[in-house]
Amino acid sequence: MSEHAIEFLRGWIGEKVHCQSQARIDKQAETLARECAAKAAEVGIPLEDIQEEVGDIQELIASRLEEAAEADESHQAASKAAE
Repeated sequence: MSEHAIEFLRGWIGEKVHCQSQARIDKQAETLARECAAKAAEVGIPLEDIQEEVGDIQELIASRLEEAAEADESHQAASKAAE
């Protein structure tokens, strides 16, 4: 994958992927994957270039959403313990 495609994907995920409840992750990942593919096409990056490097972008986004949700849960638990 080109460096341009890698930079695009990292920036896009950082901007769009935020903490979600576990129940909404799959739906949100599907929506964000479609948005990512469309935006990549707008800037001239074929979806195939991205998928060649990272595989299924929906799975990647779901993974990032899960990580954000877990980090938020850990942060909330630590905050409650400190009270």
